[in-house]
Amino acid sequence: QVQLVESGGGLVQAGGSLRLSCAASGRTSDTYAMGWFRQAPGKEREVVAAITWSSGTTYYGNSVKGRFTISRDNAKNTIYLQMNSLEPEDTADYYCGATKYSSVWYDEGLYDYWGQGTQVTVSS
Repeated sequence: QVQLVESGGGLVQAGGSLRLSCAASGRTSDTYAMGWFRQAPGKEREVVAAITWSSGTTYYGNSVKGRFTISRDNAKNTIYLQMNSLEPEDTADYYCGATKYSSVWYDEGLYDYWGQGTQVTVSS
């Protein structure tokens, strides 16, 4: 089992920045990649960004490219999401996930473990 704990959400004005963290514990060596996903009210959950543990290869959803940056600290089993130039449309619950799968590792459907989520609200 892998346990994930997110932190760093909050309220920010449009144009501002936030940094999310997700600390993994347990059998983290079984995971291939981790990612951030978000779900806004009335919408389906979507991928924000994902990163592989070994090579640090990244994937970004189209709506956040150029504004968000995902990174990892292997020694701390922690991933981060630096969110800049935030827009009201970024308002959502953000979830951290981990997957054991090495193919299509940014596909939400292949994620085995999830954190409890952290809320991000961007005011206009």
